[in-house]
Amino acid sequence: MNQAHPHTPHHGASHDHHHEHGTDDQVEILDLDAEVLAEHTASITAWLPLHTGPHHIVDLGCGTGAGTFALLDRFPDAHVTAVDASAEHLQRLRTKACTRSVQERVRTVQADLDEAAWPDLGSPDLVWASASMHHMDHPDRALRTVHDALAPGGLFAVVELAGHPRFLPENAPKNRPGLEERVHAAADRLQAEHMPHRGADWGPMLTAAGFTVEGERTIAVNIEGSRSEAIGRYALGVLQRIRSVITERLSPEDLAALDQLLDTSSPHSLLRRDDLTVRTERTVWAARRT
Repeated sequence: MNQAHPHTPHHGASHDHHHEHGTDDQVEILDLDAEVLAEHTASITAWLPLHTGPHHIVDLGCGTGAGTFALLDRFPDAHVTAVDASAEHLQRLRTKACTRSVQERVRTVQADLDEAAWPDLGSPDLVWASASMHHMDHPDRALRTVHDALAPGGLFAVVELAGHPRFLPENAPKNRPGLEERVHAAADRLQAEHMPHRGADWGPMLTAAGFTVEGERTIAVNIEGSRSEAIGRYALGVLQRIRSVITERLSPEDLAALDQLLDTSSPHSLLRRDDLTVRTERTVWAARRT
């Protein structure tokens, strides 16, 4: 399940957030994803329709901790059980927790959430799943498992991105205008073959699993690259990962133009552009166990 995909990090993938790659660049992309989208993640945690502050939170597909630390910041009395299939991601998360002096508030659990039997995650007040549910091979079963684990009245927050973030202007690069859209179209076709639930409306599935959907919100993400040098590195990492899986699906001309953008020594490198933005949408569903 989790991530045979070019779709990069959004996220703490449900189990190993790109398990077939398992490289340092993956960890870096997840960290950059957390940094670049931090403001939007905080706005989602602030919006959640909670009756009281949660004490026990589970972060499903936690990756390197983007959601975990946003939740710890938002709910200072809570502790988080962070679940992921990747030992590397969990080690990175633990290191961050120590750096932030919150290690006593974090427990990590390595688990493949596509297994029928999950480890005992306790009875949380809040379960958070950011960019992880669409990686599930059996999402209906996973939703029912979350429902049964939640404390009565507990909340389940499902957060998904609308596909890959876009970075370049539509007319870029000059020698191959519209290149990024063609790259994403090729990646989308590949992902549709492997992840049929990407882009799904989770509302009806949550209802079918026994939840009451209490809110749904879509947040437009549009971050100017001038605000953060991290955006250049983020764009580079995302498009490198996409390139690694769609090489045979691009024309030679598009592949050559993409390689120019990805060549950090080239004058055409993404890192040398001053017109990058991060453009996507994030949708969150808030569902309660009644």
